Amino acid sequence: MNKTLRHSAAACMVLCAASACAQADLQVYGRLNVSAEIVRNGQEGRQARIANNRSVLGLRGSEDLGGGLKALFQVEGTLAPDTGAGEIARRDTRIGLEGGFGTLFLGHWTTAYTGATSGLDPFYPTTAGYMSILANGAAPSTDNSGNLASFDRRQANSLHYWSKPWQGLSLRLTHGVNEERPAGGARPALHSAALLLERDGWQAVLAHERHQDYQGPGSRDSGTKAALAHAFGATRVALVVERLEYGLAAGKLARNAAYLSLSHQRGALGLRAGLGWADDGKGAAGSRIGFVRGGEETGALHLTLGMDVALSKRSGVYAYVTRLDNEAAAAYDFAINGLGQAPGATLRGAALGLRYAF
Repeated sequence: MNKTLRHSAAACMVLCAASACAQADLQVYGRLNVSAEIVRNGQEGRQARIANNRSVLGLRGSEDLGGGLKALFQVEGTLAPDTGAGEIARRDTRIGLEGGFGTLFLGHWTTAYTGATSGLDPFYPTTAGYMSILANGAAPSTDNSGNLASFDRRQANSLHYWSKPWQGLSLRLTHGVNEERPAGGARPALHSAALLLERDGWQAVLAHERHQDYQGPGSRDSGTKAALAHAFGATRVALVVERLEYGLAAGKLARNAAYLSLSHQRGALGLRAGLGWADDGKGAAGSRIGFVRGGEETGALHLTLGMDVALSKRSGVYAYVTRLDNEAAAAYDFAINGLGQAPGATLRGAALGLRYAF
């Protein structure tokens, strides 16, 4: 983003914030999340860096239209405290209606599949996030032709429906409209659905997403996952299992994966652990999309241990150590703030971070 555009975006946010006094339900909000990290990729030397973990700045609000109907909106932008970069509407941005039927909106938003389990990863969204294994990487902003591999995505030109919860059960749907026209005659589109249940300390998820024509005319990619979590007082255990399938020119490429997390809260202190596992890719040896490869020795393990301390309701500090072990022919990478793919490499990292929400 050039300097003039950044200044225009900042001016727009200030003007919108100034109008908040005239609209009581308009909210200016944000999250700053930055960490100092020491990372290492295989045999390469250590690297010290400052990492931005998806900080945001946004506006949201609604208007009562009467009869139980509301108009709602949100404009959320990226914010990089480490470099000063940012774009005004690059993250979850929408306009829609809410009523007894649920919530219907359109815009640039996280898919139903992605949002269904992101809260079960205590390190989401940081360098140690579970997208290194699950979902085949992260696509923080994309459309039907911008990223052909990831099932953790914020989808442009998308239509969404969220049902009202009933007995703790709710449904979320996403459709990525097929506006793109890539060469070869493909008409790519996305369909995503998630069924969520929250009751008596339990959380259960069943989600499915289909990518039509992403790998060419007539191709179909799919992601299916199930999750179960339970809170035992101050301790929560969560398990997510997933299967991805891609319709590549060389034939189907499929991969199974799982993620297990443990969180314990003791006053202001939180203890966290996460373990991601990827099986060998099932398909022609050498076939590849994103992190997933076909053949033997293409699996990986990603272990993270960490803690965080709440300094107030809005601010906190956190620390973690993380290790991603690739098998001989695997090339998984950190999904956010990656180090680059090297088959068989072991990636390590240690982070000390600070976050503030307003």
